[in-house]
Amino acid sequence: MGRLDEKVVIVTGASRGQGAAEARLFAAEGARVALTDIVDAPGEELAATLGEQGHYWHLDVTSEENWTDVTNAVAHRWGRVDGLVNNAGLAITAPLAAMTLEDYRRVVDVNQVGVFLGMRSVVPLMAARAHGSIVNISSIEGMIGIPFTIAYCASKFAVRGMTKVAAIELGILGIRVNSIHPGGVDTDMLRLAGGQADLGEWFAGATPLGRISTPDEVAAMAAFLVSDESSYCTGSEFVVDGGLTAGIGVQALTGRPQEGLQKRKAPTGASQAKAP
Repeated sequence: MGRLDEKVVIVTGASRGQGAAEARLFAAEGARVALTDIVDAPGEELAATLGEQGHYWHLDVTSEENWTDVTNAVAHRWGRVDGLVNNAGLAITAPLAAMTLEDYRRVVDVNQVGVFLGMRSVVPLMAARAHGSIVNISSIEGMIGIPFTIAYCASKFAVRGMTKVAAIELGILGIRVNSIHPGGVDTDMLRLAGGQADLGEWFAGATPLGRISTPDEVAAMAAFLVSDESSYCTGSEFVVDGGLTAGIGVQALTGRPQEGLQKRKAPTGASQAKAP
């Protein structure tokens, strides 16, 4: 018996990194997993390894039409939706003065608007059964400020607030909504967001446990929140950061800008997958 037996869970940004770890763990715990992403090939390959428990759909989380199509397809295939993990994310790092409006809006569209559309899309399906769990992946940057992340930080603070509003509104419908706040996670996005700087080393040096997390460690928290083990948890923030936001070492992040980030003139981005 798995903790997620018979549950149907949608995971965004599921082709790689943290989303892929969530999809694998959920399937291992008995769930049927709808893997979604804009990067199709690895998502399709991962879904194939899950057999009847996994299926891949292309989903641009910023598209209202895509969300309608995917949620309808999932409901048609498996009859319901029990869980949603809004995992897809975009990180573009640059000093405030160098951040373009176009890139700022790109980050907000994926990280904030995508979460809004995802939550709104699954409400009717969950409300019909008076049962459901939405997990929004925020970040420690939804709790503290870190240099060069003006757009990412704004979007993740927004996810934190949106989660609380949704929890208040949807609780009466039997739907729980919580947010997860990872610190540095060993994913491609962390490496791409760093540019010339080693963000993994940067975060590890500021973290009491002395390392960044694995995607599996964040996936374990997501599985708990999707499961019935967290049946009385809603509107809450679950921090998975190795103690970074406890205060020890945070100054290392805010007090010594990294050359590779500080000197960057043109921001660079990454696809929809989870960053710190």
